[in-house]
Amino acid sequence: MTIPMYNDLQRDALAELANVGCGQASTALSQMIGRRVDLSVPTVQAYDLADAVDAIGPGEETVTAVIVPVVGNFAAAVLLVFSSGDVNRLCTMLGVDPTDQFMAESMIGEIGNILGTSYLNAIVALSGSEGEPAPPVTVTDMRAALVSTALADSPAAYDAAIIVDSNLEVADERCEVSFVLLAGAADIDELLQRIGLGR
Repeated sequence: MTIPMYNDLQRDALAELANVGCGQASTALSQMIGRRVDLSVPTVQAYDLADAVDAIGPGEETVTAVIVPVVGNFAAAVLLVFSSGDVNRLCTMLGVDPTDQFMAESMIGEIGNILGTSYLNAIVALSGSEGEPAPPVTVTDMRAALVSTALADSPAAYDAAIIVDSNLEVADERCEVSFVLLAGAADIDELLQRIGLGR
């Protein structure tokens, strides 16, 4: 279920942070691949961790995710989740054979690293927090297992998830990517406090 502790103003602020972060992420990806990239954010929701997996789609569906942890006083991780169809579209678009799993994961990992790092850097800068992205991990697995992998690889305790459903458009080809910000509820409270919306 959606975490009820955030009011409309706080949810709007989290959405605006996501918008700014995605804006910087799309610019960075465009510079990397030399093509026009648009990344829009239709919805932003906050969930407790137990309900986050169901919220991002069928748990048994195989997807590819790039996990970008953050170290510092804002302990968090971002999962960028791509469906197999969108992995194939991005590979074809960028000249990579989608049946070559190693190359496909490598390319998605690079895209996820650029998007996730830019997104996190924007949030950290806007909030005045201190944190740096750590080396990313790319995993292809069932959607439900990915969250477990992210939790197992992190020393931080996460109990909240901010899910940003984004439309990614690369040179007029449309894809979808879910940004999932995993963090402790206390860290999200601290983030809101830093932008003047604490409780």
